[in-house]
Amino acid sequence: MNEEKTYDCKNRHHHQQSASGGAVYGLGLIGAAIYFISHATSFWFGVLAFLKAIVWPAILVYEALRALGA
Repeated sequence: MNEEKTYDCKNRHHHQQSASGGAVYGLGLIGAAIYFISHATSFWFGVLAFLKAIVWPAILVYEALRALGA
């Protein structure tokens, strides 16, 4: 019985995962939405602003790579 318990304890893997990347993206999304929506002049520009807030990381990476000439 002790052998089974020892064997069982040796094969347990404890993995910790953090969601810090998701939290940073979420805060960035909220900040970008506030920024873009505050500059919107109509309802449809507000809708467009929200969509821009969702994809701003992709736009940022694209512009950064373009500026670096990659």
